[in-house]
Amino acid sequence: MGEVIKFSQPSATQKNKGKTLCKRGFHKWEIQQEKKFDVKQGKLVTVYQCSRCGNKKTKLL
Repeated sequence: MGEVIKFSQPSATQKNKGKTLCKRGFHKWEIQQEKKFDVKQGKLVTVYQCSRCGNKKTKLL
């Protein structure tokens, strides 16, 4: 017979690590270094991306 390997199910904290905060609206926004210029409004656009879930949002300066 071969070796017996124990498999354990991941705990709830390991399974949902970083997801529960974003689901409740507490994102960890980081600024993307690409500076964009909105031609229609003539303003700079800052792009934010959540480091946990990857959602993006934009803000006009």
